[in-house]
This record gives sequence, C-alpha cells and structure tokens, in this order.
Amino acid sequence: MKPWPWWFSGTMIAVVMFIITFFGKSFGFSSNLRTICTLAGAGKKVKFFDFDWKTQSWNLLFLVGTFIGGFVAKNFLSYQEEPVAISEKTIERLEQINFAPPAGMQPAELVDWTNVVTLKGFLILSIAGLLIGFGSRYAGGCTSGHAISGLSNLQVPSLVAVIGFFIGGILMSHFILPLLF
Repeated sequence: MKPWPWWFSGTMIAVVMFIITFFGKSFGFSSNLRTICTLAGAGKKVKFFDFDWKTQSWNLLFLVGTFIGGFVAKNFLSYQEEPVAISEKTIERLEQINFAPPAGMQPAELVDWTNVVTLKGFLILSIAGLLIGFGSRYAGGCTSGHAISGLSNLQVPSLVAVIGFFIGGILMSHFILPLLF
C-alpha cells in the first residue's frame, strides 16, 4: 500500500527495454498518436498516416496497459496519497511563486480541475500541449522514446534530445513558471 522503491521502477524499465530491444522494436508513446490517427482514417488524407497500423499494435497494447496499470495502482493498491517528499527549500521556492505545499504527488495549481477550466489554466495546458506535440514530432520522438529507448540503443540524436529536454525543464521551472504564477 506504500509507494515502491525507486530501484524497482528502474529495474522494470530495464527489463522491458531488454525485451523490446531483443524483439527489434523501438519504444515511444508519441508513436501511438500516429497509430490512433491511422485507425481513425487520417491515412486517406495525409500520407504520413498511411501505414500498416498492425505493426504498432504491440505499442497500443502497451499504452492501454499503462492506463489500466495506473488505474489499478491508484484505486486498489494505494492506502492514501502522501505528499511527495521534497526539501523545505523547494517548498519555500514554490510558495514564492504562489504554489501551496503539495498535498499529493502533483501541485493542485497545475492539475486541479477548478484551475484547468479557467482561461489561464486552459491557455497554459493548450500551449504546453502544442509545444510538446510539435517538439515530439520535430525531434522524431517523445521524451520516453528518446530518454528510454534511444539512450538504451546508444543513439546520439537521443542524447542531444534528452539534453534539450533537461535544458527546457530548467528554463521552464526557473524562468517561465515564475512568470505564469
């Protein structure tokens, strides 16, 4: 009923990556968007979506399993949601930009539905989603694809992408986020 240790997740990611690599597959969640668009018929209008989606059915199954696993963990394996363990200095910094100390795993200012349906919350999520979608397509993969699969295969473009992700995260948390809140 308590969170499992960090090393368990790392071990499971390594096992999954070994299996995926062994079978010659490449992992990434953003590729599921292409598959779903193909299933919806987008291949009739856009060449990019015209491919055999069945070759990616394993990745769709992985996506569905992720949602089911998250649901089971949250609803059946969680005693109570505990606040994330962060330093006092971080809590002070969050309070400086009008974030309350987290009561759970995510700050309510970002994920609470009452904040999402405001104009400000809607704009932040919409612009962030647009940037992530554009960035995933432009970089040839998402954060999970590059950071987990690409680095596991020792791909230099994935290393460059991951360095860019970290730089973007640092810029967002230290410069952009304080301006928004």
